[in-house]
Amino acid sequence: MHEPGSIAVIGAGVIGAAVACALAREGRSVVLIDRSEPGVAGASYGNAGHIATEVVEPLPSPALLFGFWRQLVAFGGPLDIPLRRLPAFAPWAARFATAAFNRRAHTAQLAPLVKAAAITLEHWLKEMHRSELLRRRGHYELWLNGRAQKEADAHARAMDRLAVRTLAAPADLLRTVQTAAHARSVGGLWFPDSAYVVDPLELVRALVGSAVERGAKIVRADVAVVRPATAGVEVVAEAQSIAVSAAVICAGVWSTRLLAPLGLKAPLESVRGYHIEIPGGAPFADAPLVYSNEHVIVTPMAGRLRASSYMEFLPPEAPGDGRKPYRLRQKLRALGYACDPQGPSWVGARPALPDYLPGIGSAAGANIFYAIGHQHIGVTLAAVTGELIADLVARREPRRAIGAFDLVRFGTSTGQ
Repeated sequence: MHEPGSIAVIGAGVIGAAVACALAREGRSVVLIDRSEPGVAGASYGNAGHIATEVVEPLPSPALLFGFWRQLVAFGGPLDIPLRRLPAFAPWAARFATAAFNRRAHTAQLAPLVKAAAITLEHWLKEMHRSELLRRRGHYELWLNGRAQKEADAHARAMDRLAVRTLAAPADLLRTVQTAAHARSVGGLWFPDSAYVVDPLELVRALVGSAVERGAKIVRADVAVVRPATAGVEVVAEAQSIAVSAAVICAGVWSTRLLAPLGLKAPLESVRGYHIEIPGGAPFADAPLVYSNEHVIVTPMAGRLRASSYMEFLPPEAPGDGRKPYRLRQKLRALGYACDPQGPSWVGARPALPDYLPGIGSAAGANIFYAIGHQHIGVTLAAVTGELIADLVARREPRRAIGAFDLVRFGTSTGQ
């Protein structure tokens, strides 16, 4: 299959869909390749839909490093690192620990992308006549019982130091939450500059649809190799070879094997999240609610509520842990949601690099680019990343600094 002048985008999750859309918007010929229907195979299908403009700090921090045990599932937290995985997990954890002591510098690098996220996606969706997919109503973070208001006040001060705007959550919402959860007290903050999408899968479909309207092609195949060729790039996908002028690797946790032969080291971990849904569930507010101490986010979506939690360090193909959605349902019932104790659930793998910065850049000496490792904020950074990749492909100065996101920071791969 010869596609002269085309750009292959490998991976049709929300990042790949946004990259394909951004390139097509600039008149590029695009071939979007994935083994599954766009938005279905990876984390994009099941995410919380939160446009997290407040998450300007990467996760690694000294406080988390020395107190991570409090976040373990055994103590009621969201973090699950199975003991059998510790030997394989250790190198990634060592890099995570190093990153914890560089948090201030990493925040300065990540923040400009995150803070531009909602307005960038809003602009895209307006241009696509799909504005109904995004709601700019902020979100609320809540603390129940104990030192609820003091925790809210402390978090507000921390956000102020990061130039993230917060306001007190409205009293009527706090009363509603307190009554529903039978809580002694509730403290809360409103983050007015965040947003959410009402259907993450439909967002991916809208991005892909916009690209297709501009001539993009979709190929259903499992990509095995991406390599430089005499006249551009060769993409080997199952029984076919696709010749293109350039390629962008956006394959989530599956990107490591595609990048290694190019000399690029991508130490991605699969950080799995779970969600359950309440069909027809009534939200307490028309915005996501983050229950901070319960480690749960509840988002009102089209025709249902979606609740998400957990950070499970297991390969994407590992069987799901049925205890987690059960416990998530228990938490929701305790918080006052009309949630059946049993029901369907979803588990998906978020691709995380150990410093919790994305990987955005290009392979040396080849017309091959990458956009990977967006961890918990893939939907948040999708449109911003798409624009940055479009800049790189056009060989123009990226509109935001991306030097810190080059995979060279992890050294080089031997291709093994």
